[in-house]
Amino acid sequence: MIDFTVLPVYLTAVIALLLIPGPDMLLIASSSLSYGKKVGVFASLGNATSGVVLTILAAMGVSALIAMNPIALQVLRLLGGAYLLKMGWDCMRTSPADAPDVEQASGLAKTLYRRAVISNLLNPKALIFFVLFLPQFVSTQATASSGEQMLVLGLLLNVLGLLFNLFLVTMVGSLGQPLLKNEKFRTNQHKFMGLVFFVLAIWLLASQLPTP
Repeated sequence: MIDFTVLPVYLTAVIALLLIPGPDMLLIASSSLSYGKKVGVFASLGNATSGVVLTILAAMGVSALIAMNPIALQVLRLLGGAYLLKMGWDCMRTSPADAPDVEQASGLAKTLYRRAVISNLLNPKALIFFVLFLPQFVSTQATASSGEQMLVLGLLLNVLGLLFNLFLVTMVGSLGQPLLKNEKFRTNQHKFMGLVFFVLAIWLLASQLPTP
């Protein structure tokens, strides 16, 4: 399905990308720190789900069509920023009395999964990334079509990304265990996540989109 001679270069590039801090890492790490490992795992799965969707769109050529339309990219950016701002506002206005304990926090897992999926799909930079990154490793020596190669490469990227994020969840979640037992932190954990969503919104709205 792919040219294995380019695989070492591809894997090196993927590992380098995974080690660069970004909005996905911030959301997953902060979720694990604020609500525990289970919530962090679901946030990681949400990120992987959106990655698979973006991979399929890139392999089908849909992402390239969207990426070439400046208006579509700006609409995505505004929708994504508005969604993140709403999430931040919802967290900020939550009463401290609603702070969950360790067991109740697990109920937030599905919510963080959904937020991770939507925020990534509404991020035009994520869409453009797949358009620009995957085609670089499509080889004319492989028997598979360019779309099939991009699909395999994208799925490999998502698997490696998920494994990395689960490792991150384990590390950060372990460090955050004492915080989850701290009453003062627990009364402010929603506000901490609200601040994270505001930072992500500013990150998205203020950043310049790369040119496809």
